[in-house]
Amino acid sequence: MEEPNLFLALAVILLSGLFCGRVVKHLRLPNVTGYLLAGLLLGPYVLGFLQDGMLEGLNFISEMALAFIAFSIGGEFKASYFRRVGATPIVIALCEGLGAVVVVTLALYLSGQSLPFSLILGAIASATAPAATVLVIKQYKAKGPLTSTLLSVVALDDAVALIAFGFSVALAKSLSGSGAFKLSSLLAPLGEVALSLLLGAALGALFLLPLHFFKKDSNRLCITVAFVFLGTALADMVGASALLTNMVMGAALVNLTKSAPDIFRIADFVTPPIFTMFFVVSGAELNLSVLPVVGLAGAVYIIMRVVGKWLGASLGAAVMHADPVIKKYLGPTLIPQAGVAIGLTLVAREVVPEHAAAIRAIVLCGTLIYEIIGPMVAKICLTKAGEITEQ
Repeated sequence: MEEPNLFLALAVILLSGLFCGRVVKHLRLPNVTGYLLAGLLLGPYVLGFLQDGMLEGLNFISEMALAFIAFSIGGEFKASYFRRVGATPIVIALCEGLGAVVVVTLALYLSGQSLPFSLILGAIASATAPAATVLVIKQYKAKGPLTSTLLSVVALDDAVALIAFGFSVALAKSLSGSGAFKLSSLLAPLGEVALSLLLGAALGALFLLPLHFFKKDSNRLCITVAFVFLGTALADMVGASALLTNMVMGAALVNLTKSAPDIFRIADFVTPPIFTMFFVVSGAELNLSVLPVVGLAGAVYIIMRVVGKWLGASLGAAVMHADPVIKKYLGPTLIPQAGVAIGLTLVAREVVPEHAAAIRAIVLCGTLIYEIIGPMVAKICLTKAGEITEQ
């Protein structure tokens, strides 16, 4: 099938996303589920309207959407919030991330997989995709201790995943004979996190300068979009994490200026079509062909990752004496997994090349399942916690 004109493709993506979002809303499902299903229908495995070549050309939509999502999550990092809750989100993020690593690694190893293979998949299991969760929160205007903690944990999760993966890669290399255990392998992800924090903080401070001269919403919208794009570009140029950079920029902004609520309100003017396109494109990229080939290892990964995150989040909440609803419902809201995990499979290809195809197939299959069921589970948990009232 000939690839459609780019503007026609974008029009179809938006309209199909809106239509499917409305259809699933009647089934009391989150809009994001409809967007993903629209993408599946348009993608190469069903109707074939969006082929692989077109999807590659639409990668910029994913980068834009994730940048704005990260920026909006950063806006939840108010100093007053952390003064009130202390280190609770940090401890929970560490526990749920490491819980997934430990449970998945042990389960895979005990099921007969090699230790390097188990370590790499265990580390990838710690990554959580914030996009679907954030969209569910925005759609239903969820508010409460579970929502606040969830936003903080998914923001911190990226850093935990990068560090856990760096450690696992170093250990897997030494076990597989492809190299000795090197301290530099551990320092690299720590350096990436530190660089992202510094860059984001600097951009957040710099953001204040044009705000003094431009007061109109239209001008401030231009400034906001420019800085989110700038944060993404600079992070890519210097080897930092674009997600962490934009999160920290948002966090710096919300703590440095009283204008921050207006900035985040204005940013919401431009994000709905970006988020809709992002999830439709993400749905089109979900690879149905991997479902039959993942085998026992895939089943273990998909199930035990959820178990590990659930147990880890509950443990962290219990240790910090968090609100009972956090202990009960936070774990299942951490199911979604996408971009970061898929990106880590490319690194895994260099560490355990003999397992690269299997690792990528398993993670892609997990992404397909997690991205479809994750938003529905998040909605159910937030509703049961009493933090969603609008259906």
